[in-house]
Amino acid sequence: MCGIVGFTGSGQAAPVLLDGLAKLEYRGYDSAGIAVKRDDSDRIEIVKVKGRLNQLAKKTDSGRTVPGCCGIGHTRWATHGEPSMLNAHPHCSDDQSVIVVHNGIIENYLELKEKLSKRGYDFYSQTDTEVLTKLLDYYYKKYQGNTLEAITKVMLRVRGSYALGIMLKSEPGVIYAVRKDSPLIVGRNEQGSFIASDVPAILKYSRSVYYIENLEVARLTEEDAVFYNIDREEVLKEPVEIKWDAEAAEKGGFEHFMMKEIHEQPKAVRDTIGSYVKDGRIDLSSAGLSDEEIRGISRMYIVACGSAYHVGIAAKYVIEDLVKLPVEVDLASEFRYRDPILEKDSLVVIISQSGETADSLAALREAKSRGIRTLAVVNVVGSSIPREADHVFYTLAGPEIAVATTKAYSTQLAASYLMAIHFALVRGTIEEPRYEKLVEELLTLPDKISKVLEDKERLQWFSSKFSNVHDIFFIGRGIDYAISLEGSLKMKEISYVHSEAYAAGELKHGTISLIEDGILVVCVLTQEKLFEKTLSNMVEVKSRGAYLMGLTNYGNYAIEDTADFTVYVPKTDPHFATSLAIIPLQLMGYYVSCAKGLDVDKPRNLAKSVTVE
Repeated sequence: MCGIVGFTGSGQAAPVLLDGLAKLEYRGYDSAGIAVKRDDSDRIEIVKVKGRLNQLAKKTDSGRTVPGCCGIGHTRWATHGEPSMLNAHPHCSDDQSVIVVHNGIIENYLELKEKLSKRGYDFYSQTDTEVLTKLLDYYYKKYQGNTLEAITKVMLRVRGSYALGIMLKSEPGVIYAVRKDSPLIVGRNEQGSFIASDVPAILKYSRSVYYIENLEVARLTEEDAVFYNIDREEVLKEPVEIKWDAEAAEKGGFEHFMMKEIHEQPKAVRDTIGSYVKDGRIDLSSAGLSDEEIRGISRMYIVACGSAYHVGIAAKYVIEDLVKLPVEVDLASEFRYRDPILEKDSLVVIISQSGETADSLAALREAKSRGIRTLAVVNVVGSSIPREADHVFYTLAGPEIAVATTKAYSTQLAASYLMAIHFALVRGTIEEPRYEKLVEELLTLPDKISKVLEDKERLQWFSSKFSNVHDIFFIGRGIDYAISLEGSLKMKEISYVHSEAYAAGELKHGTISLIEDGILVVCVLTQEKLFEKTLSNMVEVKSRGAYLMGLTNYGNYAIEDTADFTVYVPKTDPHFATSLAIIPLQLMGYYVSCAKGLDVDKPRNLAKSVTVE
């Protein structure tokens, strides 16, 4: 969740660190800091602020007040201890000879802190990172300056997740990078070496990156990067070329990344579908699942967090209807703790944009430990989840910077449709004519998404009118309920409006007691078979004073007799309705947030990639 950047080479480090950390602002943070080995002395200078990066840039005159060619930087999202300068990273040993930045959580830090206290160490912060730093200092002195041995001893002693950037006063010009269950990459160019917790931080400097595996250490200098395993044996690595360009991580003229990414959905969906559909046929051979394996699946478990979980709920309706295969959907944070009963011939599908989501990665490992086949649906090539899964389905959303997902969600939906249609044909639950019709309709989705975006001005007017609303309910049945869940989440996470999604038929079982004059209820009606049922629920809440927004397909104009405001989306196969109906709800959340003057791309308390439990 936090951001790490490091550089050692022939140029000035501080401007590189500030620029790289700015590219990681989407990850969420509450404080920031850098450490630079000064050119004019033998000391490492640490500068930290509570708050935004622009304060750190101002404090260092954009890096000019800390001249030096080797440094590490960090943006912190508070876990242990409140946001403050003391708790901000980098952290250091008492004599400032060991400097560390850290993403992740050290679970046994209190136990380690107690043992270090007995050895004379004092602590100035509330963080687990300071404990880790002083543990490294302890081993560094114990092993008489053997840095690699000290680092691997720390790796054996700590429990939890970590990505570390380490500098030592005794090794000027050297950065160590260490990883366990938290992402960290290494980049190289002719000027030197870089570390970062995500690609955008160093993309303008290097397109060739190395992925540090679990329990590996990298030693970076201006000349090279050398990798070691936990046994201190050198590991040879091949670089991975990053295909997307730097502009993909820029705003491109839009006011916010979120609006840019909403408008990129037609292309992202087209690219994802196009990579798996050739000459009107779905080809999933790149995912590595054979037709024989598909026919042998007895049950599917979809495991995910947040918006990806909502994709799973929509996928359940689609897959069970088309494939006639039982599907269970689990929150990744609950999956391994409920001791799930997994059928032998089942398939566990892990959905994650970043491929680093901690709970989802843990669920993947739980499934694999039980001998269950796994399939990852991810957007980031080379991330942890696809590297460990048995099969991988890559989405082609490109970099997504805004914390609130839009285009990654839409490409995950497209992936679920492709799997459902292909599985249905292979298992014989649909015939060839139906298959061809579904694929044909699938290919029209990008243009239909573009059509929905043309109506955004009406949504802006409506959202501005209700920007001061305190409560919103989203209701729907079947797939429309899955749409409601995601629409409600978008409203909550970027607009800070209390909103809830309910299966419309459940209203009468308690929730309808909350309906009062003027409360906004968003009603989703894209499923023709359920249209009249949901319409009757709309009448129920309207009779109790609710203001109704209806979201339905073109042609369902009778809804205007009941709804106070209606948004229409193009007709499509009912299984694909989520891809169109979600667009107005994404826009609605965005426009309410803008009307309230909030930070759309970086909502409070949230991070883009949740790499801790």
